[in-house]
Amino acid sequence: MTRVAVRTLTLVIVALMNAGLPAARLQQFAARQLGDVVQLQDAETHTLVSIIPSVGNIAFAMNVNGHDVLRWPYSSIDEFKARPSLSGIPLLAPWANRLDEPAFFANGTRYPFDMTLGNVRGDIPIHGLLQTTNLWKVVDLNADARSAWVTSRLEFFRHPSLMKQWPFAHTIEMTYRLGGGALEVAVAITNVGAEPMPVAIGFHPYFKLTDSVRDDWTIAVGARTRWLLADNKLPTGGTEPIERLFPNPNAAPLRALNLDDVFGDLVRDGQDRATMSVIGKTQRLDVTMGPNFKSVVIYSPAGRDFICFEPMSAITNALNLTQKGLYKDLQSIPPRGIWRESFLITPHGF
Repeated sequence: MTRVAVRTLTLVIVALMNAGLPAARLQQFAARQLGDVVQLQDAETHTLVSIIPSVGNIAFAMNVNGHDVLRWPYSSIDEFKARPSLSGIPLLAPWANRLDEPAFFANGTRYPFDMTLGNVRGDIPIHGLLQTTNLWKVVDLNADARSAWVTSRLEFFRHPSLMKQWPFAHTIEMTYRLGGGALEVAVAITNVGAEPMPVAIGFHPYFKLTDSVRDDWTIAVGARTRWLLADNKLPTGGTEPIERLFPNPNAAPLRALNLDDVFGDLVRDGQDRATMSVIGKTQRLDVTMGPNFKSVVIYSPAGRDFICFEPMSAITNALNLTQKGLYKDLQSIPPRGIWRESFLITPHGF
């Protein structure tokens, strides 16, 4: 399906949503699969989310009243499948961001990667093994009176090339749920192995506003500290107050910033959730993270038209920093246990 075809279908569906058809003729929520693409629709808020399970289970479009709020720089699905790269909402697993060597520590044991397999690259391995994998299988696609959703499953333990690099048998289920004017992205990891499995996953969503250019955006950062990084973007173990970078964390202009930074000690609300926001002239996107996301990476290089608020279960290089005694918040899943978390994308003013 070409980008033109996807956009044409989107415009047709949005036109139907805007037509004000009676509820009996147009259900508010709908979920459908069209070839490689799964679409979730909310007619009341004029929102359409498009997901491609066969390429990393990535949500590549979130269209709100005709405005795309996710960055996806491709002209077609075929082009994306031929040379996929980070865009939309990719999952980074079984580790997110960088490691300081081609190996990791877990439960006191060092696990070197087999670099001959070709699924781990570089002396500083980055973003795990699954970002564009075709191993996801849709297991539930449905809608009711409150939301539309799709759940996909990846059985990691069935794939020797993955288990060779990360020898912890587990399954992952991801659910995209559209409802209440927001998109929830939820993940559940089940440890089917015999020893505890560390959790160092994250997401790398690419957001944009359409009412102004990047240098006119302001961000609100719900965190208290920034992790100090070496030149290779790996945390040193030290932190500083966030005000050293953002004198006003609730209204920080992007114009003067070139961001690829790790933040912790997140500011929580009464439900133990933390929120990051990007604000334009009239538009605003809130990204709200649940309590098991312990840190956030903010990536917005100068001169580019996007910002990434990246929910992370742990900071960059947490697996190896834990072994060195420099990180204390690494989570793990006991045998037969399940780790769950989600984040919410809420658009305003589109």
